[in-house]
Amino acid sequence: MIYLDNAATTLVKPSRVISAVQRAMQTMASPGRGAHRPAMLAAETLYDCRAEAAELFRVPEPEQVVFTMNATHALNLAIHSLAKPGMPVVTSGFEHNSVIRPLRSLGAELRVAGRRLFDPTDTLERFERLLPGAGLAVCTHVSNAFGYILPIDEISALCRSRGVPLIVDASQSAGTLPVDFGALGAAFIAMPGHKGLYGPQGTGLLLCAEPGRPLLQGGSGADSRLPLMPEHLPDRLEAGTHNVCGIAGLLEGLRYVREKRPSAILAHERGLLALAVQRLETLGLRVYAGEAQSGVLSFESPGTDCEELAGALAEEGLCLRAGLHCAPLAHESAGTLERGTLRMSFSAFTAPEEVRAACGRIEETLSRLGNRGRSREKE
Repeated sequence: MIYLDNAATTLVKPSRVISAVQRAMQTMASPGRGAHRPAMLAAETLYDCRAEAAELFRVPEPEQVVFTMNATHALNLAIHSLAKPGMPVVTSGFEHNSVIRPLRSLGAELRVAGRRLFDPTDTLERFERLLPGAGLAVCTHVSNAFGYILPIDEISALCRSRGVPLIVDASQSAGTLPVDFGALGAAFIAMPGHKGLYGPQGTGLLLCAEPGRPLLQGGSGADSRLPLMPEHLPDRLEAGTHNVCGIAGLLEGLRYVREKRPSAILAHERGLLALAVQRLETLGLRVYAGEAQSGVLSFESPGTDCEELAGALAEEGLCLRAGLHCAPLAHESAGTLERGTLRMSFSAFTAPEEVRAACGRIEETLSRLGNRGRSREKE
């Protein structure tokens, strides 16, 4: 099997992540629910994970790091904290449904800025035009469908100059690109644990500059006499039992990323991207590549349904993703909404040999599908 769907989930994890999950299942209970050793060990692990994330993302205090189930949960917390019905909200033209759907459900007025793929100048100019009068901006750092790196530093500076709060979706950038919470000055930054941070599924982080508004109400392990959720972070946004086992794994994933260094991981992924672009273009495929791009690559074969091709490749042991990637707005911007694309995405564990072999399987599969199509025409 060749796994190239890391933009969805990094399947190959550092061995320490798996060991940490197993160890937590055997030794840890729930934090804040007792003074016994299993509860205290869980509390220590959660604090260590917050502290590790705070160091990596330059968050002033570990308590500003809130645990979530995933980036979608984190984005919903952030959006429901700041957006209101009728509020003008500026987004990029490359947002995931985890941004668009909560905003639409709240009745926000969406202003979409920048529809040109791999064009940071256009994105920035459009944001500048649409920010006046807006009450909020929500922007992805990297497009999950195309790997386009948006000019988030410049966008955040514009938002600060206009006094517009900013929510950053770092789902595809955390662990590979610099995400500096203090420098960005964002109200919230959301990210999953199971992608570039190499943690287990069911984990996520929300970096908070303000307390936010709870989505869930319930036990927090402290302040039990209060009729509502506590005012202070992280308890205010963390109702119920934590995913202690997942967070233990995420802690080791964060440690791995810090040791490996995000810049080195990005350089590795970009090398694989360049290799894939070169190979795929020689096959006559349409490849969506640009200068401002991370280790995510979309491509398509004219005349071949992307879902059919992905299914045929899966039978050959090649794991890609096909379709709209939960980001119809991004595909609308790129002009691929009606047909979708195939997406190839890399990780620190992807080897050049795997990319070469994957391109070989794509060539063989396209040839087979083409021959089958010609046979049907003759019939």
